[in-house]
Amino acid sequence: MLTLRFVSGSIEIHGDVASAIALPGAARDDRSGCLRAPAVAYAAIVRALTRQKVPFVDEARHYETLALTVRASRDPRPYQTEALDAWRAAQGRGVVVLPTGAGKSHLAVMAISEKQRATLVVAPTLDLVRQWYDLLGSTFGQPVGLVGGGEHRVETLTVTTYDSAHLHMDHLGSRFGFVIFDECHHLPSGAYAHAALACLAPFRMGLSATLERTDGRDANLVGLIGPTVYRKEIGELAGEYLASYDTETIAISFSPEERAAYDEARGIYRGFIQKHHIRMGDPAGWGTFIRLSAGSAEGQEAMRAYRRQRELAFTAPAKMQYLSVLLKEHRHDQIIIFTQDNASAYRIASDFLLPVITHQTKVRERSHILKGFTARTYGAIVTSKVLNEGVDVPEASVAIIVSGSGSVREHVQRLGRILRQGEGKQALLYELVTEATAEGYVSERRRDHDAYR
Repeated sequence: MLTLRFVSGSIEIHGDVASAIALPGAARDDRSGCLRAPAVAYAAIVRALTRQKVPFVDEARHYETLALTVRASRDPRPYQTEALDAWRAAQGRGVVVLPTGAGKSHLAVMAISEKQRATLVVAPTLDLVRQWYDLLGSTFGQPVGLVGGGEHRVETLTVTTYDSAHLHMDHLGSRFGFVIFDECHHLPSGAYAHAALACLAPFRMGLSATLERTDGRDANLVGLIGPTVYRKEIGELAGEYLASYDTETIAISFSPEERAAYDEARGIYRGFIQKHHIRMGDPAGWGTFIRLSAGSAEGQEAMRAYRRQRELAFTAPAKMQYLSVLLKEHRHDQIIIFTQDNASAYRIASDFLLPVITHQTKVRERSHILKGFTARTYGAIVTSKVLNEGVDVPEASVAIIVSGSGSVREHVQRLGRILRQGEGKQALLYELVTEATAEGYVSERRRDHDAYR
C-alpha cells in the first residue's frame, strides 16, 4: 500500500515504492526513504496509480469539494462556451487566450462553478487581486480570502498575487483543487514558476490576452498549467463582442534645432556601443551598456546622450502640440494617454493638468483617479505602464500612445484598454512617432500583430 503526502510543495510517496517506479515526475529521495515529485505532478501520479491498479492512500490533498451557487449570472458568449468545452476536454488543464474585454474572468467563474473545488486565483497586481476579490464575492456570495498586500486570510475561494503565491505555496499548495493564473504570461518569470510547481491542484487554468514572451519561456506554461486549449484574437471578436476600432499612426517632425540635438546625442551613444561591440538587441545588451558606461567618463557621457535622445524623441515639442490637438478633438471622449517612462507621464500631467498613475501612485489615490475617470469627473488620465494590463477601465474609448517599448504584448494590451463594448462605441488608438528616430523601428516591432493588420 502506498501513501501520498504533501510536504513543502512536493508529493512524497511512501510504502512499497518498488511498485511505483514509473510514476511521472517521481524520483528516489534517499534522505526521506521515499519517492518525491513536484506537487504539480499530483494529478498525473494519481492517474498512473489508478491505471496500474496500485492501492494507495491519498493524504496529500486537503482541499474541499464545494456547493457553490451562482448569485449573479449572465449568458455566456459562444466563444466562452467553446473555450470551456476545450478546457474540459483537456482534463481541466490549459491556457485560454482571449483579448482584453472578451470576458476571461467570466469564463473562469464558469469553470469554478462547474468544478466546485476550493479555488485559488493568482493575479499579478493588487489592483487585479481586488477586482477578482469583488467578482468572486458578488458572484458566489461567500467569504473570499486574500493573501498579499498585508493580508493573509485563506478561504475556500482565495485570491493572491504572484509574489505571495510563490512565497506561500509550500504550505498552501494542498488546499486548492483548482488554481487560476490570471495574466499567466508572468508565470514563467524567475521564482514565479514555483507557484505552479508547488501546487497540487489537478485543475488549472491560465488566462492571457498576450501569451508570447520575448524570452520564449511561454513554452514552459505547458508543464506549469497545460497546453493552449483555446485562442481568439482581437480581430476575430471586434465589432460583435468587442468595440469596433481604428488605429492611426501620426508622424511627428523635429525642428532643425531639435534634429541637430537628437543626431548629436544619438551619435555619441551609438559610437560608444559600436566601439565596445554591444548588441542592444541581445538580452544582455542593456546590462552590458549600463556596466560599461559606469566605468569611464566616456561611458557616462554616452549614458547622458542615450537619455537625451530618448527624451527628445519621447516628448518632442511638436508631439506635445499634437497631443493638445487630440485632447481638444476628443474632449467628449474618455482618453488614456500612455508613455514609456514616468518622467514623460509626469511632464504631460503637469503640462495639461491631468491626473497621472504610475507605479509610484499610492493605492488609495489610484482608486480615486480610476473612480473619477469612470464617473467622467476626469476626461483623460496619463499613465506609464500601470494600466497596460488587467485594470478595468470600461469607459475609455481613445488611447494615445505618446511613447512605448517595442513589445508587441504591451501594444496589444494598450489597445485592449479601449475595447470594452458599449452602445455605438468606436474605439480609436493613436500612436505618435517622431520621424527618423529609433521610435520608427520600435513602432514597427510593436505593431507586428494581427490586431494592426
